[in-house]
Amino acid sequence: MRLATFDEDRIGVVQDDHVLDVTSLVEPLGTGTSAMRRLITNWGELDLSSATGPRRPLAEVRLEAPVPDPTKVIAAPVNYRDHQSEMSQASHVSSLGFFLKAPSSLLRPQGTVQLPYTDRRFDQEGELACVIGRQARAVSPEDALSYVFGYTGLLDITMRGGEDRSTRKSFETFTPMGPWLVTADEFGPPVDVDLRCWVTGNLRQRANTADLIWDVARLVSYASWVTTLEPGDILTTGTPAGVGPLQDGDTIELDLARIGGVLRVTVSAGGAGTSHTLGRDTGPVPPPALTWGAAGSASAEPAGEPTPS
Repeated sequence: MRLATFDEDRIGVVQDDHVLDVTSLVEPLGTGTSAMRRLITNWGELDLSSATGPRRPLAEVRLEAPVPDPTKVIAAPVNYRDHQSEMSQASHVSSLGFFLKAPSSLLRPQGTVQLPYTDRRFDQEGELACVIGRQARAVSPEDALSYVFGYTGLLDITMRGGEDRSTRKSFETFTPMGPWLVTADEFGPPVDVDLRCWVTGNLRQRANTADLIWDVARLVSYASWVTTLEPGDILTTGTPAGVGPLQDGDTIELDLARIGGVLRVTVSAGGAGTSHTLGRDTGPVPPPALTWGAAGSASAEPAGEPTPS
């Protein structure tokens, strides 16, 4: 089943080029979290297979990030061998573990990635992500997939430089997600899944999840031994080779087999300023210290010497 969040906090079942609005089935489940998180948490009590409701053309609704309010976005660094080579990384996921992205960085399909700086390089990273369906703590790789609710596409927009990964990847709009999620029973085992990513019509990334260093089961298991995974949490599996710089006006399109739709966003540098750091692509210096004037305005002190990444 393909499930979408649309028009702020409505839930729909995607059926070809229409969406069946089933929000009324979720409304009795309380408040406090998004409708999608309530649906995931109470999935065993619901039956959407014969649900009825208004049907609307997909083209007439505004799709949102499938899970707009996860408690965590967990990401695998360097999880494809070819990406390890292109980035000249000595280490990969097995020694690096995972990093966190701010949930506030999530962006809806058809949204706009806002580049914050004009003097830093920003890359696209297309990935397969999974959504947790029930609380998971210290689970084995053999059992891990039973805790996965579904799968979706995710773009891990990244600023290159020496700052911590979580810093460089957590700017607002830096985690486009969607266009919807596909439940695990329909998606099937997350192996042998083709991934393609275009930037302004140019194919940059083409890979298959069979090439993952850590597969979804191992990643979920590992993360669950570090932190309790909650329904709606997102784990994204890392990106293959082909990352490259983004420019103002670019369009990014991510297509994953079995999702049944393309995640598409645009890129804008409108309003971007300088990062107050030394260098462009490398830029491995700390953010500037802020000093506050008498009127409460902030000014940036010059950054120090570059620090090793």
